[in-house]
Amino acid sequence: MKLYYYPGACSMAVHIALREAGYAFDLDKVDLAAKTTAGGEDYNQVNAKGYVPALRLDDGEVLTEVAAILQYLADHKPDAGLAPPAGSLAHYRLLEWLNFIATEIHKTLGALFNPQAGPDWKADRIALFTRRAGWLDGQLADRPFLMGTDFSVADAYLFTVLRWCGLMQIDLGPWPGLRGYMARIAERPAVQAAMQAEGLTGG
Repeated sequence: MKLYYYPGACSMAVHIALREAGYAFDLDKVDLAAKTTAGGEDYNQVNAKGYVPALRLDDGEVLTEVAAILQYLADHKPDAGLAPPAGSLAHYRLLEWLNFIATEIHKTLGALFNPQAGPDWKADRIALFTRRAGWLDGQLADRPFLMGTDFSVADAYLFTVLRWCGLMQIDLGPWPGLRGYMARIAERPAVQAAMQAEGLTGG
């Protein structure tokens, strides 16, 4: 397998899941402006959408979209325990979380990277995130991970996108549940290894 990534981007969720599940994989860093990779590939030929992540499977097929890749990785290494069994209600709860993170957290925070966004529009996005964060904080008040006592691919995803708050000067101080959650995830060996490989430090 080969993961096409950009440091700290949403591709880091896939990177964490690959390490948590014990997959053998290579990394290829993408220059998102030039659409080339460190390995010399034309990234538009890998993923015509132009953004990360993309995961090239051993048979040459390429998967894109964070939530889809995370489900694939979890389903193909069930012993890693990164997802409940397919068909169970818990499995659909995981899908519920992945969709919530993608549409309500990832897209809300990711939009703030747009250099064309005006201050009023950014303030509206931050206000929306604040409402979502308050709800998330309540969900994590009595559980260590999104699915309860077990780390899942949804945690890899949420941790990755919540790290962007630091870049946006969004203080997680009002939400002790989220602060504790981020600290717990950051301590995991697979998370530390992924961040180190991407040249990142801190949680």
